[in-house]
Amino acid sequence: MRRSNKFIGVVLKITCVGILLFHTSIQAQNQDIDLANQYLEQKEYEKAKAIFQKIIKRDDIDKIVYKNYLYTLQELKEWNEVDKYLKRHIKNNPEEMKYKIDYAFNLQKQGKENESEKYVEKLIDESKKDLAKSEVLASALMKENKLEWAEKVYLEARKNSGNPNLYALQIANLYKIQNNTIKMIEEYINLAMENKNNLTVLQNVLQDNLTKPEEYEKLEQVLISRIQKEPTENMYSDLLIWYYIQQKDFNKAFFQARSMDKRMKLEGSKLTEIGMISLQNKDYKSASTIYEYLVKEYPQSPSYPIYRRYLIMSREELVKNTFPINRDQIQSLIVDYQRLIGDIGKTQQSAEAMRNMAVLYGFYLDNKDTALFYLKESVKYARQNSDLIAKCKIDMGDIYLLKNEPWEATLLYSQVEKSNKEQPIGYEAKLKNAKLSYYKGEFELAQGHLDILKLATSREIANDAMDLSLLIQDNLAMDTVGEAMKEYASAELLLFQNKDQEALRKLEAMNEKYKGHSLSDEILWLEAQINIRSNENLKAVEKLEKIVNNYGHDILGDDAHFMMAKLLEEKLNDKEKAMELYQNHLIKYPGSIYSVEARKRFRQLRGDRVN
Repeated sequence: MRRSNKFIGVVLKITCVGILLFHTSIQAQNQDIDLANQYLEQKEYEKAKAIFQKIIKRDDIDKIVYKNYLYTLQELKEWNEVDKYLKRHIKNNPEEMKYKIDYAFNLQKQGKENESEKYVEKLIDESKKDLAKSEVLASALMKENKLEWAEKVYLEARKNSGNPNLYALQIANLYKIQNNTIKMIEEYINLAMENKNNLTVLQNVLQDNLTKPEEYEKLEQVLISRIQKEPTENMYSDLLIWYYIQQKDFNKAFFQARSMDKRMKLEGSKLTEIGMISLQNKDYKSASTIYEYLVKEYPQSPSYPIYRRYLIMSREELVKNTFPINRDQIQSLIVDYQRLIGDIGKTQQSAEAMRNMAVLYGFYLDNKDTALFYLKESVKYARQNSDLIAKCKIDMGDIYLLKNEPWEATLLYSQVEKSNKEQPIGYEAKLKNAKLSYYKGEFELAQGHLDILKLATSREIANDAMDLSLLIQDNLAMDTVGEAMKEYASAELLLFQNKDQEALRKLEAMNEKYKGHSLSDEILWLEAQINIRSNENLKAVEKLEKIVNNYGHDILGDDAHFMMAKLLEEKLNDKEKAMELYQNHLIKYPGSIYSVEARKRFRQLRGDRVN
């Protein structure tokens, strides 16, 4: 028993000594690796090499220090040693691409460009049938910025696989680095062809990667080319329509969608969508063209009354935004609405047409009682359409404000606000009440409404509230009594009531009375708007020019600058001066909301092919 215990003790001692020696050996090797790496960092390559050569005899250590030892030899320009070292690894690991890639790059480091290229060609040929090898090779080439070689790897692998869309994402990223926009777009489209239901993902990718107008133009070129080659591939048409909508070129979107509508028998669904987007973006001319086509093409459609209503609405907006307002055209629009109501009867479907007609009577023909009658009829037939009923009540409030009955107006606004809390229409009614308080000179009460509206979910409402709030704050800071502000607000009310000349006289008097006041640019801006409404465009340009010259860095500076260019182009036919202003706008106001439109108009006037 004692012998047995003694034997076990001896074995344990030997084992412990073995473990201790093993750990000591590992520790020593680690110290050697650290020391060699330290010499390498200090650029003492000979010392580093001596240690590396000692420890690479073990394969496991060799793998750890491989890159650093290779780099050491290359820095010492010991090319024969490098060749031997790499060839040994290639021989022992014939399936490993990294050693072969390093061999190719090593040839290049020696200045042997032709040999290096031939070797890479050999690697491309070897890897094209093995996707894993292709990926490793292409990735390595990309890291070394050998983009043309990497491209060739991907394209050879794609060709050999028989899949025309293989590696589309990788190749697209490669072309992005090369600034080859057309080829990048081609590859992103190839990627989408793998899953045609994923069009939204492709659109997001394109939006992220196309940042300049000229890059978007190349997208159009690619899509048109593809449509010509494959006219029945609907994804290209869908993408081109999306592109035109992004560019707000709704007329081109219409022509493309019309072809698609006929080919796919869509019964006007895509065109209806584009028409609505045109209306929302205030391109009333395009919207009118689209709905005119739908009315003509689909008279038997269940949506035919809607097409007719939106056609009249589009024409109405064109008339209302062409100054001076043509009363005969307003009358013609009312006749169109009356025919529509006569054809489909007074029903829930015609309630909105009655509302639109009422607004024309009230605001443009000064027939306020007829306006109120049709608004009440619209409410009567709207039935459960609470949103339309709320809009009609807001319109009634506006008509009462035209009649100079602010108490009736605020009652109606408040009804809508109370019954539609936390809803966009409720916020709109609250903004109307805020403006009514502002018109009356009750600025503190107006600010109470506006402070709430600044947090509204509707960006448009929140922005309007912020603009009015800032106007009040900025201009009461200099004039705590607020006399100038009260006069300005009353001029705005006159303008709302279509008493343009009376408003203009008040503003001109204010210019004399309050010279140098912080409201000066606002007064000029309002005067310019009245001039435009009266078709006195030269006078408007003079007022806008004063804003740009004297208040160019204030909030109205970019608005005035862009409006001046637009009037010169559209109303005064001074294309050369307009072009100069559009170009200058991009330099003077680079962050302006009008930048895209200014660039587009400049290039159109210059004669470029513009989308």
